[in-house]
Amino acid sequence: MSLSIYVDFDDCLCETARHFSGLVADMYGVDVPYESINFFDLKKSFSLTKEQYDHMMEIAHQPGVLLTYEETPGAIETVNGWIDKGYDVTVITGRPYSAYEASREWLDRHGLERVKLYCLNKYGRISFAEDSSYNLELEDYYKMHFDYAVEDSPHAFCFFEHLPKLEVLVYDRPWNRALELPGKNYTRCFDWTTIRDIIDE
Repeated sequence: MSLSIYVDFDDCLCETARHFSGLVADMYGVDVPYESINFFDLKKSFSLTKEQYDHMMEIAHQPGVLLTYEETPGAIETVNGWIDKGYDVTVITGRPYSAYEASREWLDRHGLERVKLYCLNKYGRISFAEDSSYNLELEDYYKMHFDYAVEDSPHAFCFFEHLPKLEVLVYDRPWNRALELPGKNYTRCFDWTTIRDIIDE
């Protein structure tokens, strides 16, 4: 059986928030451990001003920084296993289009050369205004079909409403733990082994 799988990048494939925790400590002396990042809104989680947040995000999306993010344990092996089985895996990230090349390089360096990558403006970022062949326009995204989605951000769940049969595997993170999942097709997963077992069953 051929399946189509949507995979989010940050905090699904790699440990972005853990890196941000250290970055904010280095930049501003703000000590918020990973397990205390209780809001997906990092400006709120880290108690930053708009100027501090914008500067932090600018630094965090520089190629030399993006390439240092650690793999989420089990992610690479699982995704490659799906591709070996003939599944269609697409990474759809909310990162700005300017981060595409470094994001593509991260995937390639970590053995995910066969994975497709698109930037989708999930969070209303201004930097998506410029056109790019790797920018996925909403009208094109809504034409895509997926059987499963791996996502950590509650703010991204609205992008699944057009697929009533989609099974959403919510990667457990501190900022989504208090959330009541929106439907029976949403399943909380604590690691990639669980995600793999659900999809491969």
